[in-house]
Amino acid sequence: MKYQEKVTADLKTAMKARQAVKVLTLRSLISGFKNARIEKGEDLQEEDEVKILSNEAKKRKESIEAYEKAGRRELADKEKQELQIIEEYLPKQMSKEEVLQFIKELKEWEFVKGDFGQAMKLVMGKLRGKADGKMVSEAVKELL
Repeated sequence: MKYQEKVTADLKTAMKARQAVKVLTLRSLISGFKNARIEKGEDLQEEDEVKILSNEAKKRKESIEAYEKAGRRELADKEKQELQIIEEYLPKQMSKEEVLQFIKELKEWEFVKGDFGQAMKLVMGKLRGKADGKMVSEAVKELL
């Protein structure tokens, strides 16, 4: 509940300050938390909250790419603002070098070496919320 409480408190502050984009983004996050809680049938754990935040950030990144390809600069800028707001709540992301080093140090790495699917499952299980999936995929491919 750590992230939900912070987002809710920040929503109240943003509403008082009349920050429209931030209010919209935070309401979207709160809605995601509520939907996940209903789907799960119980309170969310911290890792569930991080997963929701990561998914929302991923949606924004994909939208930015699509809008830029379509030449819709103003919509891409709006999505970038929302992404910045969401990233404030995400744990610090690892760099590609840190991800490569982490994978090399994994004891189980030798057992999955050669099988991309198993390697990704292992690494993402350990790094969920700490590193971007696309970057992890590139690092795994590099080491396989």
